[in-house]
Amino acid sequence: MGRFVEGQDRRQAAFLPDCLDDYVDAENPVRVIDAFVDELDLGGLGFERARPAATGRPAYHPAMMLKLYVYGYMNRVQSSRRLEREAGRNVELMWLTGKLAPDFKTIADFRRDNAEAIKAACRRFVGLCRGFGLLGSAVVALDGSRFKAVNNRDRNFTRAKLERWLRDTDESIARYMAELDRADREEDGASEKAERLADRIGRLRARMARLKEIEKELEAAPDGQVSLTDPDARSMSTSAPGSGLVGYNVQAVVEPEYHLIVAHEVTNIGHDRAHLATMVDKARAEMAGESLTVVADRGYFDGEEVMACEAAGVVPIVPKPDTSSAKADGRFSKNDFVYEPETDSYRCPAGERLTFRYSTVEDGRTLRRYWASVCPTCPLKAHCTPAKQRRVSRWEHEAVLEAMHKRLERMPGAMTLRRSTVEHPFGTLKQWMGTTPFLTRGLQNVGTEMSLSVLAYNLKRTIGIMGVAPLAAALRR
Repeated sequence: MGRFVEGQDRRQAAFLPDCLDDYVDAENPVRVIDAFVDELDLGGLGFERARPAATGRPAYHPAMMLKLYVYGYMNRVQSSRRLEREAGRNVELMWLTGKLAPDFKTIADFRRDNAEAIKAACRRFVGLCRGFGLLGSAVVALDGSRFKAVNNRDRNFTRAKLERWLRDTDESIARYMAELDRADREEDGASEKAERLADRIGRLRARMARLKEIEKELEAAPDGQVSLTDPDARSMSTSAPGSGLVGYNVQAVVEPEYHLIVAHEVTNIGHDRAHLATMVDKARAEMAGESLTVVADRGYFDGEEVMACEAAGVVPIVPKPDTSSAKADGRFSKNDFVYEPETDSYRCPAGERLTFRYSTVEDGRTLRRYWASVCPTCPLKAHCTPAKQRRVSRWEHEAVLEAMHKRLERMPGAMTLRRSTVEHPFGTLKQWMGTTPFLTRGLQNVGTEMSLSVLAYNLKRTIGIMGVAPLAAALRR
């Protein structure tokens, strides 16, 4: 070999075999995985077969199976078949599992059968991070991101989409029927062409029959959607035009100092408005401080959700979306009218007073109506309203929203903090998970996958903060 570095002859026998532990140095992250899983009360978390059965074939210990999965998600090996291969050739996994190599079905069944227990293990690590003093921030950021499901867009139907498919299929059948009539009148090659057209028409009629079945399913669907591959996946819009996907909405609460994910949830509701209070409750249960402020974008703005946060003792900071078309039309918006609580009235841009007239209930919310009698003769009427009078509505709990708006004005960097805090973990997770983030189907299974990804993310972040050896030692104490 000349002056090259020479390796060991693979056929050379060793008098004493190497110790497997020699192949895993003290700074290898697998030692953290080992220490973390060994610390868990698997039976208390709900893992099946945490205690061996008295009879029957011995099962794999859930600790070993969990270590296998955590290692896989930390190293972007999420597939049960790939984990099966890695367990038989990867030295780190041999060390972690004691050279056990379960088959892919056993691996997949473990993830499916222990969904809630795996989520509990993810929460347990967040609790350990709190004990390490990593969750002391009084402010957290909340956001949601859409992740693609195992369901092509062509296999998701809404009422409008189904109508287009029915119309296009019907038109195609009519067009081919006309061609078939012309082919029947031709002499040369008519038989072969007619057979091809008849075959196409038959396939189109089969598609039409299937679309009619989907139409019945749509009528029974509470949200007006049907997905054929993953029944729980839903069509969702994203921020970029024309970039919608069929998938799930992943909610995450992140603390700003170390960017650890404090709480998460997977939902198939395409918007964020209904998740503020739920995610705040999850975050507060995990955080160490007595007080908590949550910062979210305008997609979470909902009066009832803000009220629920206030009632729970959490301070929400959510900007109000400008849904009025008045500004775009060059007219005054509601923000140009100043509420005066002393007189329970509004002061308009012209200096006139809009007084309370009556209350009404819309969508379960009590609204108070205000207007002035001088609107018809006001010199600014053209910039205010095309109607006879400008009417302003006020929710009975509007003061809570106004107080939140003032807090936001006192924190000009709140939205920058939110963006720099919560968007980083989502970007990291999507980069890890690749073009097909989820490998399983159904809301529960997808939620289990996300919990494993979040656990892997938090483990990696904590290793980066504390180091392998100190973290492993802290976990074993």
